[in-house]
Amino acid sequence: MAQEATVVPLEAWEAFLQTRPQAHVLQTAAWARLKAAFGWKPLPVITPVGAALVLLRPLPLGFHVAYIPKGPVPPWEPALFPLLDRVLRPYRPLFLLVEPDVWEEEAPRPPRGLRPAGFAIQPPRTIVVDLTPSEADILARMKQKTRYNIRLAARKGVQVRAWEDLGGFYAMLQETAQRDGFAVHPKAYYEKAYRLFAPQGMARLFVAEHEDEPLAALMVFRRGERAWYFYGASRSHKRNLMPTYLLQWEAMRWAKAQGCRTYDLWGVPDFDPETLEREFLQRRGGLWGVYRFKRGFGGQVRRAAGPWARVYIPGALWFYRLYRRML
Repeated sequence: MAQEATVVPLEAWEAFLQTRPQAHVLQTAAWARLKAAFGWKPLPVITPVGAALVLLRPLPLGFHVAYIPKGPVPPWEPALFPLLDRVLRPYRPLFLLVEPDVWEEEAPRPPRGLRPAGFAIQPPRTIVVDLTPSEADILARMKQKTRYNIRLAARKGVQVRAWEDLGGFYAMLQETAQRDGFAVHPKAYYEKAYRLFAPQGMARLFVAEHEDEPLAALMVFRRGERAWYFYGASRSHKRNLMPTYLLQWEAMRWAKAQGCRTYDLWGVPDFDPETLEREFLQRRGGLWGVYRFKRGFGGQVRRAAGPWARVYIPGALWFYRLYRRML
């Protein structure tokens, strides 16, 4: 009897993932609902050999891009992809982009039919902090300057607490984006993310304040034994108090208290560790400023495998890259 793939409701997908705590937060039903509110169609697919949350993005003329963020579950079951092909066929996908939840050095050879995509949606390279040692040992692994800045912020009266002011957070994001030259989602995106994840205990918004004045904030996500720092912002005012350092440390302490074993700082320039260390003082723009900050927390530079593409229409990757540049 031929193996079948079943598209399930998000409630059934959520129940399926309850027995798989190792699955990435970007494979959850909450993430599917977030992306559905902003132009993606979620397609949770369960098969006898594996499963995946596939996101579909509509293109002109009835075509779609299909995307698996940090999946499938489990990653890299070759027999899964022909089953996904059948499910996706009615949507006329140009290709299926796969960003697996596996580190590059641990990844097996990709299944037949996948090729390097040449572009990524999520940042391929990151820094991961080990939360399993004691707090004292985690601090000891940080760069001396980072430890100093954490203690300086506390000594100067900066305090970190849970926050629910999404409007204040978004205003701070806009200020950060204007100062540092990066794009942000609309306000409704962050509000939706918080309302989907926070009630489940899977997200927390923290603010660093001085004399009741918000100076920096971040939104941290968690699932199973992992935590991710996705969104952060800071004001230019009182930056000499180093609020972002204490803020990150308190977010790590919260994640550790929730049972997380790792804290993913989520995104640094996509260069090997030697190049990052050799050039971070001279390079500007992109994620280089972010790397200068994140490297101090004592984590390990890691790179995700892929991204890979399963191309359904010849030339589709070239066409899509051109289309993205025209937007």
